[in-house]
Order: sequence, then structure tokens, then C-alpha cells
Amino acid sequence: MELMLVIVIGILYSAGFYLLLRRSFIKIIVGLILLGNAVNLLIFTAGRVTSGNPAFTGPGGFVSGDIADPLPQALVLTAIVIGFGIQAFVIVLFRRVWEAGKEADPDKLKASED
Repeated sequence: MELMLVIVIGILYSAGFYLLLRRSFIKIIVGLILLGNAVNLLIFTAGRVTSGNPAFTGPGGFVSGDIADPLPQALVLTAIVIGFGIQAFVIVLFRRVWEAGKEADPDKLKASED
């Protein structure tokens, strides 16, 4: 299970960086989304993925070695909310830039500043 998640994380990182280097605002936004998802999966995988065992113990307080760590799960939930906020801000910012310059190519926007 962890090997599959590591492969998916690598694919998401590489696709995210590739899209960040493109010259379109839409591709930059999608690249940021992919990088955010890759980071969330990386944090989740670092917390040890186990199936069938809860993260909390019962009333007896017995703790076995095969339980999931709840801290990375809480961090991923927080990161998802922060990621949505950043994505909304970037989308609004790019839309305002496009409305002002009517251009979706960052290089042409830089040339119009001179």
C-alpha cells in the first residue's frame, strides 16, 4: 500500500512542477492543486497507513504497535482547508490580472509593464 502511495506522490509532484513551469494561468493553478495534494498524501503516508485498526484505544488503554498515528491525519485535514483558501485566492488574483491586462501569458504581462 505504501509503495503505491509513494508512486502516486511522485507522479503528483512531477506533474505539479511541470504544470507550474507552463505559460498559462490555468495550468499554474492546476499545478498548485496537484502539489497541494501531493504534500497531503506525503504527510498522510508518513503517519503509517494501516487498515482495520483505529487510531484511538479502547477503555482498557491497551496500545498495540499497528495503530495509525492521528497527528498526521489532523495535519492533513488542516492542510486541506488551508489549501482551499490559497487556491481560491490564487484564482481570484489571476482573474483580476486577466481582467486588467486581457492576457493569460505571464511573459506578455511582464512585457506590458515596461
